[in-house]
Amino acid sequence: MKTLNLTLKKQWFDMTKSGIKTEDYREITPYWCNRFLLYEGENRRVIWWGCMENFEGCFFREAIESSVGIGIMKFKKCKTNIMTLGYPKKGDKERILELEHKGIEVGTGNPEWGAEPNKIYFIVKHGKTINTDLQEAIKKAKPNMDKIKDVDKHLDEIINIGI
Repeated sequence: MKTLNLTLKKQWFDMTKSGIKTEDYREITPYWCNRFLLYEGENRRVIWWGCMENFEGCFFREAIESSVGIGIMKFKKCKTNIMTLGYPKKGDKERILELEHKGIEVGTGNPEWGAEPNKIYFIVKHGKTINTDLQEAIKKAKPNMDKIKDVDKHLDEIINIGI
């Protein structure tokens, strides 16, 4: 998984976009375990539902937390977090936010950012906003960069000769 897509409500999206909220919370359920975790290096969808049915929800959360800590389970690797306000149309830049992915942890969240006090969550950490417009402009400009270097070289020659 290179990109992690998460849908947010307006309040949390606005706080994330403004840089106030630097993490998001997801309950520890089989659905999110499947999205975030590898068990012994593999994607094992069935195991999460079996665990949840066989154990109390609270014990399941504690088991996840300790298993990640000792390496039985590992988080899938991501490069970016795509945060959306609801389900926007493709290219709706006002409702889509791309952020650096800074990892996932298991722990308690900040109640001011939507977490219930003392409840254990998957905590998705965000880094800086990725300016995709700038990246695309750089990609388009790269083929012309050699031409610019040649112009700079010729300008230096002209200046040195004194034309």
